Amino acid sequence: MTNEHPEKAKAPALVRGPARPKVDCGDFAMRIARDGTWYYRGSPIGRKELVCLFASVLKRAEDGSFVLETPVERGRIEVEDAPFVAVEMFWRDCADPFVPNPKPRQCLTFRTNLDEMVTADSEHPIRVAVDPKSREPRPYITVRPGLEARINRAVFYEMVALAQPEVVDGREVLGVWSEGVFFPIDEVPDAASMRRAAE
Repeated sequence: MTNEHPEKAKAPALVRGPARPKVDCGDFAMRIARDGTWYYRGSPIGRKELVCLFASVLKRAEDGSFVLETPVERGRIEVEDAPFVAVEMFWRDCADPFVPNPKPRQCLTFRTNLDEMVTADSEHPIRVAVDPKSREPRPYITVRPGLEARINRAVFYEMVALAQPEVVDGREVLGVWSEGVFFPIDEVPDAASMRRAAE
């Protein structure tokens, strides 16, 4: 990384020969806003191709911080919420066509703001954090280990429309199935809660 504006930065060259220890560059002046926009020194990075290049070397450090890591250097960046945003969802039946009379098997695939496609499964779980006071849901899906995409409101509503009740650990919850895995969204409200909400 250099101090020049990333719009003028070139892709890192491949390093040949013996591996050298990575140079720790400290904090890069980069920030990913809650809406998924990347900033460098306070200015948005307009070129999507460049953002995708940076995103390809984005990793989560052991201490929970976010770093850009190439074969020769690494540096921390700020992430306000999640590094990606899920902006579209696709539903399909992914049952094995070679199995006689296969049961329907729902698969939910999400497109991120950087056009990466990820299907919810055991390695790419959906999780919904619920604010304990406002009860506002904050849904995410894992894109890569340690890196999530926040599911935007419109996509979350589409997902909720597919939700169904299941019993998990003795509690009835609403959730969605994808690739044979059930992902809870929230507890099924009881009759008393529904009456209070209607008042």
